[in-house]
Amino acid sequence: MKSRRQFLSELGISAAALPFVAGLPSLGYANQGASKKRLIFVCTPNGTIPKDFWPDAAGSEFELKRIMEPLAAFKDRLLPIHGVDNKVRGDGDNHMRGMSCLLTAIELFPGNIQGGSHTPAGWASGISIDQEIKNHLQKSEATRTRFGSLEIGVEVPGQADPWTRWVYSGPNKPVAPINDPYQLFSKLYGQVEDKDTLKSILDDVREDLKRVRSRVSNEDRHLLEEHAEFVRAMEKELNNDEKKKLVVPAPELAPGVRTDNDNIPELSRMQIDLMVNALVNDMNRVATLQYTKSVGQARMRWLGIDDGHHGLSHEPDSNEEAQEKLVKINQWFAGELAYLMQKLKDTPDPGTSGNMLDNTLIVWTNELGKGNSHTLNDTPFVLMGGDGFGFKMGQSLKQNSIAHNRLYLSIANAMGHEIETFGKKELCDGGALALS
Repeated sequence: MKSRRQFLSELGISAAALPFVAGLPSLGYANQGASKKRLIFVCTPNGTIPKDFWPDAAGSEFELKRIMEPLAAFKDRLLPIHGVDNKVRGDGDNHMRGMSCLLTAIELFPGNIQGGSHTPAGWASGISIDQEIKNHLQKSEATRTRFGSLEIGVEVPGQADPWTRWVYSGPNKPVAPINDPYQLFSKLYGQVEDKDTLKSILDDVREDLKRVRSRVSNEDRHLLEEHAEFVRAMEKELNNDEKKKLVVPAPELAPGVRTDNDNIPELSRMQIDLMVNALVNDMNRVATLQYTKSVGQARMRWLGIDDGHHGLSHEPDSNEEAQEKLVKINQWFAGELAYLMQKLKDTPDPGTSGNMLDNTLIVWTNELGKGNSHTLNDTPFVLMGGDGFGFKMGQSLKQNSIAHNRLYLSIANAMGHEIETFGKKELCDGGALALS
């Protein structure tokens, strides 16, 4: 059987058109067959407010607390797991280990980066679970995609240290997220050299797309037009709306250029839209979405909160005003997860009768269990999405202080990667969690 790329080449399709057509099922070639499983990790920082986050009861009769109320419409798609701990010890403070050991589940190397009151440390000594799963999927023609994974950020500072990086391609190899939606757009749809005089990518591939339309189903024609309309809107925004133009990514900022703290709500939606569009185009099966950073001082002025997020998280439980502000901040994060879930639900899954949410697993987590005590116990983990991963959604689970390594074994297995250990091997005793 010819590969999808060979088929498109015979049609005379240029490389510029591939992002728009590579995931269309009615071409009937590579990457078809079983429903595609997709995986998204989302990190929001500085801990949560346990009494307003964790359901009181286990089982299917649980009630959502205030922080997760924005997700009420998706309650039957949620699986909060209380009692999962980051048990990785060693060098570094809890913020450093909370962030850089969150997805790697293994110690930090010794180093000279000084945190709080603990010893200094370096980068993580192992690969992160998202990259482990990505590498597994990329080994097979049936699951290989153009990018494999996308690492996306929302106002993640440019400085590289263990507080800002949670994705690792290997030991001592942190991966920086793409923080600028326009840079992400360029990665997905072609290099944009001059934003002020950007020529429409669609103009260059119009004839290519016309040829493809004649060979695909009516459903795919509709999907193809949705992709094209999305890109047209992004191009219009790039060209015509000066107010919405972003500063260059943080590592390239000249001294004195302000950050985009006040643009976080808009940046979040743009990044989510791009991420979902990449997934539906089958450019990748794995993605990470990171909001700000550990010890991040984002100021949520759009919520009427001028205080820095990290500073608020250090206030004692007795400070009721600070507690209410933190609940409001975490509710906003939950609302962004609800937007992501709704976007996936509203997007047909090519080649299936369902939607993207049916075959997507989202893992919402945090680098700390509780900000003011810097605890790594009861780390927030909420699984969200479809039932096709072997997990029973629509219930609340309570575990007895189990290592998050074991949760990652369950997720990897659900994605078809049958590993028995991940991260620090000694923390994998007991094997994968049963989440059915």
